Amino acid sequence: MTTAASTRSVVVALGDRATRLVGYMGGISVLAGQAFYQSLFPPYPLRSLLQQMDYIGVRSAAIAAIAAIFTGLVLALQTSYGLARFGAKAYVGIVVSLSMVRELGPVLTALLVGGRVASGITAELGSMKVTEQIDAMRALGANPVKKLVVPRVLTAMIVLPLLTVVADGLGILGGMVISQWEFNVDYHFYLNTVLQNLKLADLLSGLGKTVFFGFIIGIVGCYEGLETTGGTEGLGRATTATVVTSAILVLISDFFLTKFFWWLEGW
Repeated sequence: MTTAASTRSVVVALGDRATRLVGYMGGISVLAGQAFYQSLFPPYPLRSLLQQMDYIGVRSAAIAAIAAIFTGLVLALQTSYGLARFGAKAYVGIVVSLSMVRELGPVLTALLVGGRVASGITAELGSMKVTEQIDAMRALGANPVKKLVVPRVLTAMIVLPLLTVVADGLGILGGMVISQWEFNVDYHFYLNTVLQNLKLADLLSGLGKTVFFGFIIGIVGCYEGLETTGGTEGLGRATTATVVTSAILVLISDFFLTKFFWWLEGW
């Protein structure tokens, strides 16, 4: 193959990937717009919201709790060794609480819970798509976006901040336990440094990001499920793509959301 032909094939491949990426983002944007529009008008899916809260929220609580506790333990260990070099290990609570509330709590909860929830949504809707249940729903006059997408996206946006609050609290408590056990930092001093230095803006910054993370997780899971083709093999590809895509979008959006909340706080 000549150099010109090789260059041409690379350019064609890049163009093809760029076209698919634009089409993918366009499809998600259209579905998000339809979901927003359908959520404005009654009937409101309260029963579906409660069912999804049980599935997305209650059944994900254990995952978020375990991840948060051990993240707090490790964070306290690592930061205490660093602070001890400057004679400041007693202030490990400040570092642990700020790290958990502003960054680690929201992002780790979104990645862990999102992987489970988004893949579950894709598997459920994808199964309905390949067995033509969604086509039957349309034939009966029901709107799949209102009936299937709106409850799942709204629930993800509501539940993820609540799970993050639990994760933040458990992570800080985990740091408190390891600080007392390994470095003899008094419980009361640890909690006092946390309460005196942790501001409402820190908490709102972290929780504000989780609302967007919940939207990303819900809309990606629904889009991949509704676009599933190719039977059970295609369903497997769709769930894998959902986990990867939602995780990448959460990490990318985390940077821009962090900059946005810094701007709101006047940094």
